[in-house]
Amino acid sequence: MSTTARHQAWDVHRPPSAEGRTFLVTGGNAGIGYFTAEQLAATGAVVVLGSRDRAKAEAAMASIRSRVPGARLRRLGLDLADLPSLKSAVDALDLDRLDAVVLNAGVALDDPPRRETADGHELMFGTNHLGHFALTRWLAPLLSAAPAGRVVTVGSFAARSERLDLDDPQSTRDYRPKRAYGRSKLAQMCFGFELDRRLRAAGSTVLSVVAHPGGALDSLTPPRAPAGAATRGERLRALPAALLVQGKDAGAWPVVRATLDPEVRGGLLWGPRAFKLRGRPRREPVPSHMTDPAVAARLWAISAELTGTDPDDGFR
Repeated sequence: MSTTARHQAWDVHRPPSAEGRTFLVTGGNAGIGYFTAEQLAATGAVVVLGSRDRAKAEAAMASIRSRVPGARLRRLGLDLADLPSLKSAVDALDLDRLDAVVLNAGVALDDPPRRETADGHELMFGTNHLGHFALTRWLAPLLSAAPAGRVVTVGSFAARSERLDLDDPQSTRDYRPKRAYGRSKLAQMCFGFELDRRLRAAGSTVLSVVAHPGGALDSLTPPRAPAGAATRGERLRALPAALLVQGKDAGAWPVVRATLDPEVRGGLLWGPRAFKLRGRPRREPVPSHMTDPAVAARLWAISAELTGTDPDDGFR
């Protein structure tokens, strides 16, 4: 059977069993992260919801259990904006191995003023990119201990139109919230592709894959009380948009496929089939500005310096 035929056979409603495996989903209490956790829980895997808010994580787990009887769930206190706390969070996992981490959590600000993390980093760049960069380095031994570990980075359609300014990566001179968000997601995606290149060079069994949800709106998303629900009026007003975009339940499909599909290879990009905005997941061409080796190397060095990690440390 051809690779294309195998990809067409992927069933978003019946992903393969992952019993015996453990996955960590950052930001697993809401949005794409929640639906990724719910869909992964249905495979029989242990799913760890990384969240800084205990009440929201518990609400999300209650919602998942109401739809996935016997779901095996854990909560991990995780604050990506607090870099010094990340090693302790990884230690709290108390695992011998981790089969995959889904780097999903993120902050999106729409209006000024520019905000910073406790470490003094611009909030979106610091949380979305630097937090995940550092977390992945701490998780490296657990992912390497798995038979086929994966790092799945959740990017954004917004990253396609942005370019990194590595002379001002934290928008200290010219802060525009939407642009800063798009650049933070672009940094994440560049990291995901560069990580896979380094993994291959090191002969690692771990894969790094990038996925994006396309256009995913809360107003087109099925209700998941107590985790969250759009009002009836919001759902009705969003119906015309459903021709082009989708709900966050469907937005999670590329992420779940990137995590589970045995045919997925490192360094690939997965997204929705129709216009890269909605539909079932498929492999996409990787935009060249996300894999520029000079940009990737410089971003890696900057990220290592800002997070206080060794740029050559990590996976072996």
